[in-house]
Amino acid sequence: MMAATALISLLCWGAAAAQATDEPANSKANGVAALPVRSRPLAYLEIVPNPPAKTHAFWDRTNAGLFSGIAIMRTLDYTSTINMQKRGREEILLPDDVVLNRAGFAALEAAATATSIGISYLLHATGHHKMERWLSIGHISVTGFGDVRNYSLHSKHPAR
Repeated sequence: MMAATALISLLCWGAAAAQATDEPANSKANGVAALPVRSRPLAYLEIVPNPPAKTHAFWDRTNAGLFSGIAIMRTLDYTSTINMQKRGREEILLPDDVVLNRAGFAALEAAATATSIGISYLLHATGHHKMERWLSIGHISVTGFGDVRNYSLHSKHPAR
């Protein structure tokens, strides 16, 4: 923006100097140097806006990798929760009706993956490309943390 302003100022100054009167540049009237006088208005400058920034395709390599990472983490969430329950632990974030129904729990994990991809698409469509990527990174991170926690919990079964 500053470069465009400087360019416009330079063009206006150059055009004004070219249209100055025939008086010498160093002549003085009443002790003040005479300024150039324009006989006709300057031509209008056409300001062309910057071309829009190049955006990435929604299903580019980065997003495909991020969405695959989300699907993998959600699958690990399913398996880590089932493993945790087999070791005598309770799921505290979801009701037992959801977690004990294997098909329903798998559908919930698939819906979470699809929802994340859908929100990423909305962010992509509205031009929030950094948020689109960070949403997926955050989803992978939070789900991965939960997976590690589930697998690292001690069993509640009595020792034999």
